Amino acid sequence: MGDTPDSTGIGSEPTLEEQIAAYQREFQDLDPQVEKIVSALSRLNRRMNVAYGRQTAALGISNAEWEVLKALVLSGAPYRLGPSDLAKRLGLTPAAMTHRIDRMVSEGLVTRERDENNRVRVIVELTPEGREKWLEAMRMATVFEEDLLQDLSAEDRTALGDVLTRLLRRVEHAQPDAGGRLSDLD
Repeated sequence: MGDTPDSTGIGSEPTLEEQIAAYQREFQDLDPQVEKIVSALSRLNRRMNVAYGRQTAALGISNAEWEVLKALVLSGAPYRLGPSDLAKRLGLTPAAMTHRIDRMVSEGLVTRERDENNRVRVIVELTPEGREKWLEAMRMATVFEEDLLQDLSAEDRTALGDVLTRLLRRVEHAQPDAGGRLSDLD
């Protein structure tokens, strides 16, 4: 477990087996099978986030901006939401959402206008440039994801998707308020 690189070349991070052995040494009640699954999911998530971050950076946007673009696209045409709706969907405070929207307006990714039907309400709308950034990020992600899953058969992919969805539903049921963040990241 020292400072020598592991088999993936990542550096000093222990292998899953080394991590589980250390945990078992310190906490005998550990189920090694459960720990292997949870630790692998955690590491996979972390590495995927790094990969996606590199892709969005190559496009000149941040992961935080990508999240806003995605939320607007998921809202459906005409790709418009209020700032409070965006903040709620992304698990952010209104102040953090305002800061994020300010940056994105200055970059031409979204517009912020008063609602014509309710002048008190503000609407954030995806611009054509913002939609193109979203599409390019999706193209890059698709290549990465296909490469990631290349060794899995169609049946393996279906089974993995089903198992992960069941796990996600269990966590969402047990922790319904955990969709957002514990603290703002930007």
